Amino acid sequence: MLQGKTIVITGANGALGRGAVAVATQHNARVIEFDIAFDADVENRYVVDLTKPETVRSCVAEVGTIDAVLNIAGGFAMGPPIYETSEDEWQHMYRMNVLTMRNMVDAVVPGMIERGRGSIVNVGALSAREGQANMGAYVAAKSTVMRVTEGLGKELRKKGINVNAILPSMIDTPTNRKDMPDADFSKWVPPSELAEVMCFLASDRARAVHGALIPVAGLS
Repeated sequence: MLQGKTIVITGANGALGRGAVAVATQHNARVIEFDIAFDADVENRYVVDLTKPETVRSCVAEVGTIDAVLNIAGGFAMGPPIYETSEDEWQHMYRMNVLTMRNMVDAVVPGMIERGRGSIVNVGALSAREGQANMGAYVAAKSTVMRVTEGLGKELRKKGINVNAILPSMIDTPTNRKDMPDADFSKWVPPSELAEVMCFLASDRARAVHGALIPVAGLS
C-alpha cells in the first residue's frame, strides 16, 4: 500500500507513533521518525523539537523527498474548569497539538506542491467535536487541528495533496490502562488499528479523500 513512499511520522516514540512506524513499515514504506527523544539512536530517527520551526525545516530538508506525513505528536491533559485554566496550560496544549502540526505543514507543503503530490494525516480527537468539562485547553487545541485540516484540505486538493485527520476516542495504551485500571480495555482501539487508517489515508488509495475527519472509536 505504501511501496516506494517516504513517510515521516512525528511523535514516533509514543504508543501510537510506534504502532504507526510498525504498520507503515509492514506496508513497505521508508519510515522516518521524528520525536523529542528516543530510547535508542538508529537510522532514520531524528531528535527534533517540533515546536521550533527552524529545526523542523532543517530536518525536513535533510530527509529530502517526503511523500506523506503522519502528524502524531501531541498530548493530552485534563484541566481545571475553563475559568481557572492558566495561560501556561492553554499554551502548553496549543504548542503540543497545534504548533507541532503547523511547523511540519509549513516545512513539507512547499515541496509537495512543487512535486504535485503528497499526503498529510493529522490527529484530532472525537471529544473535540464539542466542548467538554475540564478539558477546555485540550479540546480547543484539537478542535483547531481539525479546522486546520479541513482548511488545508480545501487549499491543497487541486495541487495533488490530500489532507485528512483521524479522530480517536480511547486508545489502548499502557498509560491509559494504568490510569483507568477498571475500564473494559476490549472496547478501546489498539494503536495498530488507528495506524492502519492513517496509512490508508497516506496511500494513493485515498487520493479522492480531502479534509475528512474520520472517527476511529472502536466500541468506546
